[in-house]
Amino acid sequence: MNLNIIGYIIYLGITIIIILKVGKICYKNGNIFVSELIPNHADLCQKINQILLLGYYLLNIGYCAMTLISWEKILSIHQLIEVIALKTATIIFIISALHYTNIIILTKYIHKLIK
Repeated sequence: MNLNIIGYIIYLGITIIIILKVGKICYKNGNIFVSELIPNHADLCQKINQILLLGYYLLNIGYCAMTLISWEKILSIHQLIEVIALKTATIIFIISALHYTNIIILTKYIHKLIK
């Protein structure tokens, strides 16, 4: 029995929930971070944070959807759990790498502007 469709639904459900929750948390806390980097420009900080959130959503949800085409045929429940765990862990790793990369880039860019 092919369990790919069930796997797709579970995988997309888990990853989209993770992406939306992390995005919401990063957006809320990121606005404070960007405001500290660029003081006295609240509107600019809000727009930067919105662009970062939109890019985050597009990149991660798009990546999740695109990985579905590379799945092999899933034939057992054990294989289904293994594939979902591995693919979800990959998304979580990508999210954390993107988050820290954004912080590093923004910090370096702002410090360049200040000097």
